[in-house]
Amino acid sequence: MKKIFMCIAAAAFLTSCGVTKAPVMGAIYTDVISGTAVTSNKLATKVGTGKATGILGLFATGDASYQTAAKNAGITRITHVDERNYTILGIITTYETFVYGE
Repeated sequence: MKKIFMCIAAAAFLTSCGVTKAPVMGAIYTDVISGTAVTSNKLATKVGTGKATGILGLFATGDASYQTAAKNAGITRITHVDERNYTILGIITTYETFVYGE
């Protein structure tokens, strides 16, 4: 029983909280939108999104790729890309990609 408890305690201490890639981070709360990429194509009004979510740094799911976001809106020429990084106490993290284009 003691070995099981020690294994669970070791796993709890070795797992980290989830973090996202953001230009600025808050220790308790982060909700930041930032620009990622720009092309020379003229600005357009279509926007496609992709999203990935993680829980406790243990589970993660989703597709936040540029390709998926563009496909979701039928975009074939990308003008620029923004991203949103959101986290609460490292428990829930979300990364969203916003692709703009024609």
